[in-house]
Amino acid sequence: MAPLVHAAQATGIATLTLDSPANRNALSAALVAELRAALATAAADTAVRAVVLTHTGSTFCAGADLTSPFDPGDFLALLREIAELPRPVVARVTGHVRAGGLGLLGVCDIAAAGPRSSYAFTETHLGLAPAVISLPLLPRLDPRAAARYFLTAEAFDAAEAARIGLLTLHADDVDAALAPVLAGLRRASPQGLAATKALTTAAVREALDHDGARLTELSAGLFASAEAREGITARFERREPSWAL
Repeated sequence: MAPLVHAAQATGIATLTLDSPANRNALSAALVAELRAALATAAADTAVRAVVLTHTGSTFCAGADLTSPFDPGDFLALLREIAELPRPVVARVTGHVRAGGLGLLGVCDIAAAGPRSSYAFTETHLGLAPAVISLPLLPRLDPRAAARYFLTAEAFDAAEAARIGLLTLHADDVDAALAPVLAGLRRASPQGLAATKALTTAAVREALDHDGARLTELSAGLFASAEAREGITARFERREPSWAL
């Protein structure tokens, strides 16, 4: 099987590219495993100052792959590994982000997006909740906006994502906007980056440690429920679920 995550390095920046466009870079068990392995390789490379996480296709990440689901514990471990990585992780987004993909985006230290990107927490429309992904997101998002978008599953654009704290920046040319960011990271010392990241991720790491197991259990229970089966089936059949009014 072709790799789902491609790694490249140039001048201190390790770029990890999600490359499963056929399923919109959904979080399958295989993709989660490959991404964890690629992050571990980047962490072990002393030449790497920062990691850029990006994607092929029109979607950064569509959330959980409902046809080949990951183990919730593995996804929690992935979020922890990004938060604890002693190098900054920078998300580069030029497409859509949905559900669990927003957790992946939210745990990154810096997130930049282009004008065609869009965002939606779709879980409530499937009989689910943004449980595990709330751990890196709630410490960073505007509380009122988090309540609105978590509950309603409304889609929103890059400007709104930046306003509520999901994105660091957005621009017509995302690479031009990231150029000074990456230049600054290249000039930083490894020790300085690691210590500073530990400061800025403290609330996220505390949430993952304190509530990770509980919310992983909640997520698994919701996925196994009758309402979730109806919601997921309705999504595949392109119809409204039975509870929709």
